[in-house]
Amino acid sequence: MDFDIERATLEAALAGHGEYMLFACDPALADTAAFCEAYGFLPEDSANTIIVVGKSNPPVFAACVVLATHRLDVNRAVKEQLGTRKASFAAAEDTRAITGHEIGGVTVFGLPADLPLYVDAAVMDRPRIVLGGGSRSWKVIAPPSILRTLPNVTVIDGLANLAPPRDGPNRLRTP
Repeated sequence: MDFDIERATLEAALAGHGEYMLFACDPALADTAAFCEAYGFLPEDSANTIIVVGKSNPPVFAACVVLATHRLDVNRAVKEQLGTRKASFAAAEDTRAITGHEIGGVTVFGLPADLPLYVDAAVMDRPRIVLGGGSRSWKVIAPPSILRTLPNVTVIDGLANLAPPRDGPNRLRTP
């Protein structure tokens, strides 16, 4: 998709949801760790949108927003919210079909109105968050309160847990 069309689509999805800033990025640097390192953002300010699926007939989908420093609790918190016996991360093709977005650019803005949106409470404690912009070329920087303006949003304590440090004391390092 054309860069200007992507921006216009994102701006239309953001209309009426409050203050935000758009941030253009190199699509090769859209993945969270690369983006934060290249552009100087803190991982704890980066909020990832993850599509999940509850294993039922028919399957039940939802979008979850968690900080990059956290890991979504799919096996307990998500399946509890979905009301299913099992839950997992949605496949990339399901994510694309539901959101119209590529992995690395999934945003909460412009999602289907009937798709539940679960936000980990830790996201709401940040002064600002960096969200995907619907493509790998854009990010949205906004106060977390912007998430409360979206349909079907539920803020959940414990939806995600703080991830262990990558090079923590209990991890082996390879030279």
